[in-house]
Amino acid sequence: MELKVALIQSVLHWENPKANRDMFMEKFDRLPEDVDVIVLPEMFTTGFTMKPEQIDPSEGERTLQWMKDCASERSTAICGSLVFSEKGHYFNRLFFVFPNGKYVQYDKKHAFTLAGEDKVYTAGHKKEVLEYKGFSICPLICYDLRFPVWARNLEDYDILIFVANWPKPRINAWDTLLKARAIENMAYCIGVNRIGLDSLGHEYSGHSAVYNVLGDRLAYSEGEEVIYATLSKEHIEDNRAKLRFLEDRDTFNLI
Repeated sequence: MELKVALIQSVLHWENPKANRDMFMEKFDRLPEDVDVIVLPEMFTTGFTMKPEQIDPSEGERTLQWMKDCASERSTAICGSLVFSEKGHYFNRLFFVFPNGKYVQYDKKHAFTLAGEDKVYTAGHKKEVLEYKGFSICPLICYDLRFPVWARNLEDYDILIFVANWPKPRINAWDTLLKARAIENMAYCIGVNRIGLDSLGHEYSGHSAVYNVLGDRLAYSEGEEVIYATLSKEHIEDNRAKLRFLEDRDTFNLI
């Protein structure tokens, strides 16, 4: 059993959802038809803005519908996070949209205090693990990468996904932690970052990557491009049967 993923590493138009949707639509049109999952960066319609009030509140629902339409048209799942307004609160909300229009949502647990995200966006408190094409997937967002307890594989998931706007000055941490999360959880680890400059002068250097359960890097890029990888269920099962490290993991409850 295999799962083909496409990681879209791209520049982002600052606080311009329509321009970003149009841009990603063009990129979708160039993807091969056999892609199972498309993964987009964090806040892929705006960039990492701390001024969500400048975004029309209807844009969240509009982008979610766009994701549903694209997933249906291409018979593929689409994953990425965006600014979402709901009941007077703003969320950095990830959607994993299935081809049939159903979806799983996850609100970023660890708000990036260095940028004041905790003062603007409401944090989530529920970890999500979903099933798709025989694979169990746990999607998380950017700063969550620094917190191994939250990402810990207590659910026996197969794939860990991080969508991000991770800046160049700390890119070594991104590279190191993606590999570490794969090894310690014996799961594929996918990280999708953006590139380019944002309107605040922050530079992003990409380094989107895929690691297997042994920490071997299967795909990587620093440019504006689509990165492909094929994930194997057999690779997971064979290595977990041979290296039974997850059976020795510590158990705990988050309260």
